[in-house]
Amino acid sequence: MIKDTDTDVPVLKPEEEARLHEQHGVPVHVAPTQKRGKNNDRVTDAILTCEDVNVFYGDFRAVTGVDLDFARNQITALIGPSGCGKSTLIRVLNRMNDLIDGARVEGKVTFRGVDMYAKNVDAIEVRRRIGMVFQKPNPFPKSIYDNIAYGPRVIGMKVANMDDLVEEALTGAALWTEVKDKLKQSAFGLSGGQQQRLCIARTIAVKPDVILMDEPCSALDPIATTRIEDLMAELRRNYTIVIVTHNMQQAARVADRTAFFTALADEGTGDRTGVLVEYGTTTQIFESPRDQRTEDYISGRFG
Repeated sequence: MIKDTDTDVPVLKPEEEARLHEQHGVPVHVAPTQKRGKNNDRVTDAILTCEDVNVFYGDFRAVTGVDLDFARNQITALIGPSGCGKSTLIRVLNRMNDLIDGARVEGKVTFRGVDMYAKNVDAIEVRRRIGMVFQKPNPFPKSIYDNIAYGPRVIGMKVANMDDLVEEALTGAALWTEVKDKLKQSAFGLSGGQQQRLCIARTIAVKPDVILMDEPCSALDPIATTRIEDLMAELRRNYTIVIVTHNMQQAARVADRTAFFTALADEGTGDRTGVLVEYGTTTQIFESPRDQRTEDYISGRFG
């Protein structure tokens, strides 16, 4: 076994990874591989990887053939028109679709080299390591303090001092100075932007590796949006972030890498299936896209 020199996380040889995976059934870190097609840049330090991922709801194929790597400690934006499968895919990344009747995933989704959909992998542990922040703020009907403490308590996380953990999480979400004197008050008393930062604090309280954000600013005003975007830039130092956004300017501002999706309509049924068109650095996607469909979308010709 060797260690990643940047994070001190074990990087295992394949035979070591297989042995530990068999014993514990949870993801561990393995050295990444390189691949992908002509419109899909390779990522050499991927923490999350999709390989030929197809997502179904019953007989309906919502997303097809996605090959995508997510680089560690970077922000990746998923953009594209409505109905192209962005939100469906982001829910695949932490097995949220497991909770939907009839949903199934084909292909392979790996976290630190381990198949997240393998039978012996605990979906709850996956969701702890890969947290989710939703489109609309959804604080619990509890105090600000208990919103943060709830996750660690439920999963049985060993915490030396819960007060310190709450402060750390709120500080990490740039909210501590605004709420430190009203921790016992209801979270519903916060503004929309504050509630969304509270949800981010609640997510990081359980020490994830990845934070998924599904249009986290769509319900916020411009000032609150700026606060969230600034926060994302800070969070990427310690976390990998994947964000779904309809706001191309937001993707251009915050993302290191961008994936453009579109939808293909079935001529017979009209059903729309999401496909990944192009993936690369955000600068490349917006300034020199390789695919005409990407060019048409970012220039406003459709979508």
